[in-house]
Amino acid sequence: MDTSSPAVFVNAELLRMYVGRKVRTVVQIVQSDGGVVIGRSADEQQLVIKGCPPSLPLTTFVEVIGIADTNQSINAETWTNFGDTFDTNSFNRLCALANGDLKSLFL
Repeated sequence: MDTSSPAVFVNAELLRMYVGRKVRTVVQIVQSDGGVVIGRSADEQQLVIKGCPPSLPLTTFVEVIGIADTNQSINAETWTNFGDTFDTNSFNRLCALANGDLKSLFL
């Protein structure tokens, strides 16, 4: 497992702390238009995901890993379909743990 460049778990609120760094998040697709996807983060804020999604149709929820471009956008490198149902509250709590007291447990 490559740990040289880990991706930090973020929601929209935490994204601003990691501009220029590799992040990972799950968004609910609101709109998809070519190379730009508008998504709703686990903390109910809008994020812009740039980059070409895979040729497969995207499900309602997708995980994206990429570089935080601004405090509201990510240049995606990897897209993973997470299905049509997803517990955003649990993911939001995971982001808080991964950036809080238990940060050392997460790469």
